[in-house]
Amino acid sequence: MPVIPVLSAVSLALVSLCPTALCARRDVLELGDADFDYLATEHETMLVKFYAPWCGHCKKLAPEFEKAAGRLKGIVQLAKVDCTANSETCGRFGVTGYPTLKIFRSGKDSAPYDGPRSASGIYNYMTKQTGPDSLHLKSKEDLQNFVNNYDASIVGMIPPVLLGWVRLVALLLSQTVVCFCSPGTDAPRLDEFLKAAGLLREQFRFAHITDLQVAEEQTQTESVLLFRPPRLANAFEDSVVVFTDYLTISSLRRFIRDNIYGLCPHMTMENRDRLRVRDLLTAYYDLDYHHNIRGSNYWRNRVMKVASKYSGRGLIFSVANKRDFQAELEDDYGLGTADGGELPFVTIRTKLGHKYTMREEFTCAGVEPNVSGLLLVTQRDGVRFRRDGQSLERFLEDYFAGRLKRYIRSEPVPEKNAAPVKVVVAESFDDIVNDPNKDVLIQFYSPSCPHCKKLEPVYWELAETLYSDPNVVVAKMNAVDNDVPLGYDVQGFPTIYFAPVGKKDDPVRYQGARELKDFLKFLKQEASHNLVLPGFKEEL
Repeated sequence: MPVIPVLSAVSLALVSLCPTALCARRDVLELGDADFDYLATEHETMLVKFYAPWCGHCKKLAPEFEKAAGRLKGIVQLAKVDCTANSETCGRFGVTGYPTLKIFRSGKDSAPYDGPRSASGIYNYMTKQTGPDSLHLKSKEDLQNFVNNYDASIVGMIPPVLLGWVRLVALLLSQTVVCFCSPGTDAPRLDEFLKAAGLLREQFRFAHITDLQVAEEQTQTESVLLFRPPRLANAFEDSVVVFTDYLTISSLRRFIRDNIYGLCPHMTMENRDRLRVRDLLTAYYDLDYHHNIRGSNYWRNRVMKVASKYSGRGLIFSVANKRDFQAELEDDYGLGTADGGELPFVTIRTKLGHKYTMREEFTCAGVEPNVSGLLLVTQRDGVRFRRDGQSLERFLEDYFAGRLKRYIRSEPVPEKNAAPVKVVVAESFDDIVNDPNKDVLIQFYSPSCPHCKKLEPVYWELAETLYSDPNVVVAKMNAVDNDVPLGYDVQGFPTIYFAPVGKKDDPVRYQGARELKDFLKFLKQEASHNLVLPGFKEEL
């Protein structure tokens, strides 16, 4: 019976010819209205992408999602739902935009996915969603191993009678919060802790202990402890912080928020948005906590020594890997890899988006004088600086005194700007757009945008029509090569705003049609004065 071997050989040949992209697509389960419910319940943890085939962001995500599905095969199932063909399912789960990613557990909508959208980011994020909600630690060795982690952990001392609640506790990512609750713990109070843990499971890792002796070296009484990662241990702050407030979901959340990062956290691509809700100083250097903890902490300890002197003044401090943020440093601060050598770049970014860079080299304290008895000096951009180890302190003193000049990414201010459409750059934005006596229509564009090029003749005609009106300005700014000011949300091109007199802090986004009569109708409604339209025949 030679048929069987031949078929096997054919099958193997077909498998070997399977393109990588095609095999990856097969790793993504396709779900729809007819089969979503019963197929979703077969998977303990599943990440579902709700998308539309025409969506540009969906197309960009697709290859990353497929790569992640291949890496997560056998660990977490990835699935997708085409909302243009399965509107009932998408409507049931509240999908209003694309792509929308949600985490499902045994078929139930568990949480929105708010992690990275690269293949490696999806893989790292979703692997942390697997396994039990809370790991049961049965020995001191278990506790030590759990806390001694790159990230951190929440550990609850939970009496056996309440173990049914453990399913509410979740694996977290960045720091360690530990709850030790004796067998006499009041059930409602423990319930509050576990509910809070369930809400925060995307950020922290949790475990529980039922034997008080396991944690006798850490506590003898009921408490909540926050353990910072061992790799970030230092002499300037405690590695363990004790929660002493009355336990509620709000109070525990506040405790974690206020203590989770400590004096100088390690900023990553994953946590940067959470850190940047406050004014933030960051030192960027060759940081690597996976392979060189001691070397990574060399500069961090020096930042922390200075940070300890300025705590409580509204500025938080952080360190970051220079390579991870290289594109951002170049685009947002104009700092290239050759600018700082091996020394850290130091920047400040405020919650309002204002940016500052430290021009001096970040040198260490205790620099010895040279043979002539004078401190060494260094020069940058034609300015001489002392290398006395006090550069960071001087930078901070100038910042708090308001003496620093903001860094603004800007094209040169045009020498001549008499055309009907005024050219605005970041350096001239305040002078032109925020002129308190002018109504300004400002278009943010990209030089390569085809929609912007299509709009150009209409926009130019609008500017010519209004050229004789002394109270209105029609302007445009290249948003690729200039910083867009706070208050202007530019996600695509062209984006058009109107900044009228008396409302410069609250510009109005133009969302109408892009014909001359439509622009004029809008301006007649929004302008602070009657438009001057000499010789223009209205067709409104």
